[in-house]
Amino acid sequence: MSKRHELSGRIQALSDIKGILNAMKNLALMEVHKLGRFLSAQQRVVGGIEEAAADFFRFHPALLPSMEGAFPVFLLIGSERGFCGDFNESLLAEFDRCRAKETTGKGDPLPLIVTVGHKLAMKIGSLKPDVALAGPSVTEEVPSVLVHVVEALHELQRRRPAGTRLDLVVLSHGNDDGNANNGRAVIVRRPFREFGRLRTLSAHPPLLTMPPIEIATKLLDQYLFAVLHEMFYTSLMAENRRRFQHMDQALQRLEKETGELTRKYFVLRQEEITQEIAVIMLSAEVVGENGAGSAQAGAGA
Repeated sequence: MSKRHELSGRIQALSDIKGILNAMKNLALMEVHKLGRFLSAQQRVVGGIEEAAADFFRFHPALLPSMEGAFPVFLLIGSERGFCGDFNESLLAEFDRCRAKETTGKGDPLPLIVTVGHKLAMKIGSLKPDVALAGPSVTEEVPSVLVHVVEALHELQRRRPAGTRLDLVVLSHGNDDGNANNGRAVIVRRPFREFGRLRTLSAHPPLLTMPPIEIATKLLDQYLFAVLHEMFYTSLMAENRRRFQHMDQALQRLEKETGELTRKYFVLRQEEITQEIAVIMLSAEVVGENGAGSAQAGAGA
């Protein structure tokens, strides 16, 4: 096989790869737009629950869940798929910082760890998670993943001594604008500690149709589920933005490489054409000389 044909095969292979990357890039962009609609609605839901909880606990502060002596549980929301740069590495770096704050090194028990995302679980290294769950690849998979997360948290709670509370610490990527969490892309939230923070100054207590303790329990359950939805949607949006950027950069590199190979291909083709012309001209000269020699021999006879 000539070098030109070899280059032609490489150019075709790069073209096929570009087609795949373009499809992945477009799918990531579609997912970002779809998640934007979901996230906007979910943020309004979380805001409504927070306002209701703040109003309720202003008049029933004794019902706020106490996190004193609670056992920390880290929930790490990573990626299920790859091609998203250092998405999981930056999450694990923030996790190391948070875990160092939770343990003093004086016999403290190691916190529980729940990872979400196949690629994240592969990169966590020697620190084996207590629970490793598959993560969502598309928006529609978030609710079913959340069901598994809540079930895992309930199971971890069941394994602890009676009366032990779990202090949930959620690490996930934010909007990826560089402004969240003091300039870091990874945000850290503790839903149980944030729950019921005073935000309203209502002068009158809310009218209740249920016992306050039952309302407090239901509010907490609703808030936890809503805020986890928000964080999963935000994380998945950040992941797809990273994937879009990663694919775009890869396509630019492939375009540059394809252009270079195409230039080499045409240079080789031009050299082959030049050689073919030279051969044709030499052949014509030989034929001309042979013809002239035959004519002279005939005249001499």
